[in-house]
Amino acid sequence: MEEFSNPANVGVVEDADGVGEIGSTIDGDIINISIKVKDNILEDVKFKTFGCVVAISTSSAVAKLAKGKTVDEAMSLTNEDVINYLDGLPEGKDRCSGFALDALKMAIDDYIHKSK
Repeated sequence: MEEFSNPANVGVVEDADGVGEIGSTIDGDIINISIKVKDNILEDVKFKTFGCVVAISTSSAVAKLAKGKTVDEAMSLTNEDVINYLDGLPEGKDRCSGFALDALKMAIDDYIHKSK
């Protein structure tokens, strides 16, 4: 509940190096994650999420977990990392943690594509 009540890194990174957005047709959540990369480190990670408590909480957790990591470390984050960071999720909501990770990985892929 803490990540929902006081989410960190809310917003959009200005002049983002990569942006990822995903929507869930099942429950209508929309998650947008933008990143700023400097020297292969995710210097800034922000999110905007329209969705349930779990979508917002996991988006905040993903942004916190990814910020300061290398591109490869951030790409290696797992649903288990997010769930552990949050000390678990309500029953049946484990799949929701993957949406924020998918948006992060889309943002990183966007960055990599733009860097070529």
